[in-house]
Amino acid sequence: MNFSYFNPTHLYFEQNCVAAHPEAFRGWGRRALLVTGRHSARANGSLDAVCQVLESQGISWSLFDQTIPNPTLASVRQGIAFLKEEQANFVIGIGGGSPMDTAKAIAFLACQDLPDAAVFDSRQYQDKVLPLLMVPTTAGTGSEVTPYAVLMNEAAHSKSSISTPWLYPRAAFLDPQYTWNVGLATTRWTAIDALSHSVEGILSQKGDPMITALALDGIRAFGQCREALLSGKFTPETRERLLYASLLGGLVLAHTSTTVVHAMGYSLTYYKEIPHGRANGLCLGGYMELVQKTHPQPVDAIREALGLPDLAAFREFLDRLLGEREPVTEEEILLFSQEASGRRNIPNSLVPPTPEQVAAIYREGFRRP
Repeated sequence: MNFSYFNPTHLYFEQNCVAAHPEAFRGWGRRALLVTGRHSARANGSLDAVCQVLESQGISWSLFDQTIPNPTLASVRQGIAFLKEEQANFVIGIGGGSPMDTAKAIAFLACQDLPDAAVFDSRQYQDKVLPLLMVPTTAGTGSEVTPYAVLMNEAAHSKSSISTPWLYPRAAFLDPQYTWNVGLATTRWTAIDALSHSVEGILSQKGDPMITALALDGIRAFGQCREALLSGKFTPETRERLLYASLLGGLVLAHTSTTVVHAMGYSLTYYKEIPHGRANGLCLGGYMELVQKTHPQPVDAIREALGLPDLAAFREFLDRLLGEREPVTEEEILLFSQEASGRRNIPNSLVPPTPEQVAAIYREGFRRP
C-alpha cells in the first residue's frame, strides 16, 4: 500500500466556529479584505460574524462584495485593484465557490507579475501569496481546502484553474448554520458538485486507499440526504451532513483533481450557463456507466455507499433531481465533445474516454427522463 497526502488548511467545523476561535484570525495581517457576493453573506450572518471577530481582535477590514457567478479574470483584477487601494494584506473569502475562488485568485495574483495569458501557466508562478482564510456558506465546492482557484477562461472556451500548493487557505471555518437558508436549486446543484468530487476521486488515475476512504465517507453522507434533496425538506442535521460531504469532497479533490466529468461540465457552464454542479450531474451517470464496463468494483463501492441497489437506481435518482433538461442540439454536443476531449482532466480519468464516448455521455445526459 503506497500513498501520500498533504493538506495544510486548519479546519474548524462547528456551529458558531468563527466566534469560538478568534485566535485563528490573529497574526495574518493588520487589514483584511473580505471577499463576498452582494447578498447571501449578509443574509446568513457570516459577514457579521467575521466582522465582529475581526473587531474584537483589533483588525481592520475592507469589503469587496462585487464577486460574480463564474468569476472572470477581469473581476479578479478589479478585486486586486481594490485590495491595493485599501492596503489590505490578507484575504478572507466568505460565500460559495465564486467568492472563495475570487478571494483565492486575488490573494495569489496580487503577488504575481503575470500577464493575462500566463495566469493559468503554473510554470510561471512564484512562491508569493497573501494569507487566506475561508468561510464557506454553501455545501458543494470544497474550495476552502483545495489548492485551486477556478475562473472562466475565454481563450479556452471553458473554466480553468490556477493550481498551486500556495493557494491552500491557512484556515477554514465551516458553520452549517450559514447554509440553512440556501435555496433549493442551489442546494441541489452544490450537493451534486460535492458528490462529483468524491466520485471522481475514486474514478481517477490518482485514487488511492486513503482517498477512497475519505470519498466513500463523503458519498455516504450525501446518500443520507437523498430524500431531503428530492423533497426539498432540510433539517439542521441534513444541512450539516451536506456540508460535511462537501468538505470531504474538497479534501478528495485537492489530492486527485478532476476527471472527464468536470471537463465536460465546464463546456456546459461556458456555453449554456448551466450551473456547475448541475452540469456535472448531467455527465456523472454516463461516466460511471462507462467505467463500470471495465472497472465494476469501484462503481459498486460508490453505489453501495449511496445506499442504492444498482447503477440504474442511481441514474433514476439523478433524473429526478435534475428534472427537465436544457435544450441542446447535436451540433452543440459535437462542439462540446471536441473541446472537452482536449482538456487535461481527460487523462486523469480512470477510463479516459474517446471523443465518441464523450459525445455519447453528453447525449445520455440530455435525454428526457
